[in-house]
Amino acid sequence: MRLAVRTLRFRKNGFIATFVAVVFGTAIVMACGGLLETGIRSNVQPERLAAADLVVTGKQTHLRPGAEDATPLTEQVDLDASLLPKIRSVAGVTDAIGSLTFPAPLLVAGKEGQGHDWASARLAPYKLQAGTAPVRADEVVLDAATAGAVHAEVGGMVTLLVQGRPTSFVVRGIAAGPAGHTFFSADKAAQLSGRPGSYAAIGVLVAPGTDLGKVKKRLKAVGDVTVLTGVDRGSAEHPDASTFQTALISIAGSFGGIAAMTMMFVVASTLALSAQHRQREFALLRGIGTTPGQVRRMILGEAMMVALPAVAVGTVPGLLLGHFLFDRLAANGVASAAVDYRQGWIPLAAGAGAAVLAAVGAALIAARKSAKIRPVEALLEAGLQRKWFSWVRLLFGLLFTGGGLALVIITIAVMTGPLAGATAGPAILCWAIGIALLGPFWTKAVLTLLRWPLYAVSRVNGRLAILNVTARSVAMSAAVMPVMLAVGISTANIYMQTTQVHASETAFTKDLRADAVLASTAGGLDPALLGQVQELPGVASASAYVTSSGAIDEPRNAPFDEDGAPLQGISAQGNDGAAPVKVTSGSLEELTGSTVALPDYVASKIDRGIGSTIKMTLGDGAHVELRVVATFAAERGYESIVLPASFLAPHTTDRLAKQILVRATPGTDINGPLQQLAANHPGVQVSDRDALVAGNSADLKTQAWVNYLLVGMLIAYTAVSIVNTLASATVRRRRELGLQRLTGSTRGQVLRMLTTESFMVALAGIILGTLVALATLMPFSAAVSTSALPSGPLWIYLVIIGVAVTLTFTSILVPAMATLRTRPAEAAARAD
Repeated sequence: MRLAVRTLRFRKNGFIATFVAVVFGTAIVMACGGLLETGIRSNVQPERLAAADLVVTGKQTHLRPGAEDATPLTEQVDLDASLLPKIRSVAGVTDAIGSLTFPAPLLVAGKEGQGHDWASARLAPYKLQAGTAPVRADEVVLDAATAGAVHAEVGGMVTLLVQGRPTSFVVRGIAAGPAGHTFFSADKAAQLSGRPGSYAAIGVLVAPGTDLGKVKKRLKAVGDVTVLTGVDRGSAEHPDASTFQTALISIAGSFGGIAAMTMMFVVASTLALSAQHRQREFALLRGIGTTPGQVRRMILGEAMMVALPAVAVGTVPGLLLGHFLFDRLAANGVASAAVDYRQGWIPLAAGAGAAVLAAVGAALIAARKSAKIRPVEALLEAGLQRKWFSWVRLLFGLLFTGGGLALVIITIAVMTGPLAGATAGPAILCWAIGIALLGPFWTKAVLTLLRWPLYAVSRVNGRLAILNVTARSVAMSAAVMPVMLAVGISTANIYMQTTQVHASETAFTKDLRADAVLASTAGGLDPALLGQVQELPGVASASAYVTSSGAIDEPRNAPFDEDGAPLQGISAQGNDGAAPVKVTSGSLEELTGSTVALPDYVASKIDRGIGSTIKMTLGDGAHVELRVVATFAAERGYESIVLPASFLAPHTTDRLAKQILVRATPGTDINGPLQQLAANHPGVQVSDRDALVAGNSADLKTQAWVNYLLVGMLIAYTAVSIVNTLASATVRRRRELGLQRLTGSTRGQVLRMLTTESFMVALAGIILGTLVALATLMPFSAAVSTSALPSGPLWIYLVIIGVAVTLTFTSILVPAMATLRTRPAEAAARAD
């Protein structure tokens, strides 16, 4: 250990590279751990329901018959009002209060707002500052913050957008409490909620000193409900938090795993390169009697002395990075802003543990060869490394390469549509690690192909560089592999997202005939608006448009996973209707009431034709039986179940359609009439079909943005690896460069030689990285679209390779110029 401490003083460059790699790796893994803990906890502080000891809500999952995993219900699941007396009768419960929730924004405020029944104000609790409770249907109570923002007073009038229509109400009172909530009389709230006889949640008050755990168990026996306590009560106010929970956990878990593996690989390659450059030193130690165990302990001690301070330093950016990532995810609709970010000791331990394990594992791998090699062989090996890799490295390299090939085969043979990313994503990492472990072989193969064309067009210094790189191909693989990782991982991940978005948009627009879209900016559209649009001159067809999700219960062999089936709600239409449905049998003119239209593939899979029935559970938990009236063509992997919009909308959270698709008569401009109609309906705006296409792929674009952000972090980390590896390798060559200058080479000649070497390293890394990306992208593209060529702008690839070339040249030439300032004799005399 004393020798290890003394070694650190004279090996600063190599250990600084390892230090930086561990710092960045610790920060990234810690940040992902914080996101994972936040997703698992999903703590949402209660506000409007803060006075309730327990909150009862509907169960937001549905277990299909014969299924092992539950399907998430994406809409608000209401509770039947008959549960209220049952809950009040439970031992320990002093009272139970039902709460209604529905959209009710103030038009002048321009913000989202919710409406509730006045009885539920007690659950905050709200306290009247002025006026009285609402009794009549045209009376409301505003919260104090909203009333102040719109300058409302008791006795004055306010206009709310309820059920898609602007309606005036008398301000009967102003109450102190959480902002953004308006209270109505009991009867009016029941009417506006769209589901009389039900509640969005029930707040339960418990006698002081009562064991909440026991009461919670009794309440669960009342019915198929969810009982929330503590901070979990807030999720009843923000049901989207549970919807985002799965996405946040999956993103943090998958990316955290990739980041941890990347960190281990980067740290291992950095330490291995450092050990490789010290082969002569280890050979001399072995020659004077040092045992293999002593060499291993020295290398391990050096690694620990570098890793432990690096972990301590990495925790600070890790804390900041995690919070920054969560804020970005919440701002872009991937996480709920209502959730409290939480990063406790578990992410800290995970980040620190992964970094230390990476350093220890890398040190053991690096020490294995140095400790076991015979002294004379070590001295020869230190002069020029010729041994490619050990059997262990070969075995794991082949395993990872085989894993990548297997995942590619599964992607082609099994996966379709968005599901293809589940296997294509891990395939990227398998290919990259497999090629990196077999790096000497691939580097030598690529350099052999590049050697002769470059040799033919190069001059003396360039030819010297080519001969040098070819002879040192095994050692050069350590410089090529970081470039391959950066180019391969970034190109594959980014173009996977652009290809997925393009395929989704193509599948949606293939049969889309709408020329314009009326969209709600708050709550939903007035159901009467559809008839007004259909009567406008120049309108050939108009259809309400609703989206949701559900599950096919019978038959049980429906081709949808545990996430359920996408649902589209449209109005009955002919073959030239505005909605994007191309009928192959039956007719959409019969799409009214409890009816359904199925994609051809789904209909054949479940053996259902025109006139047959299926049983479904909709997004709000409603169980329905539907008669098949039509089948239609749909791209594989992008199938949706089509229901009547008037039937599906009441089973969504807002109870209303949010869009109307409009198709114009050929040669007619309908934008003017639509704009005039929208002007008479506050909260409605007119957009072209591009807005509809963008809305359809909004989730995919959000997911793409998240991947861009996370992949950007990995690119930055691999960029650190490039700089570390190449700069360290160049500095280690100062003796070689000094000897070259003593033989008569000038600084300019040496730099020109290194420039050619940089070009060959960058080009070899780019070629291998591009092959890694194509090995994943081509099968993925074939699975999600009709073409094996990935979609996306070319400039993304050009930027990636431009950055790789810049980093490579900078990391080699800048340290080289600093090294060349040293006198040749002094540089040649220095030990390696």
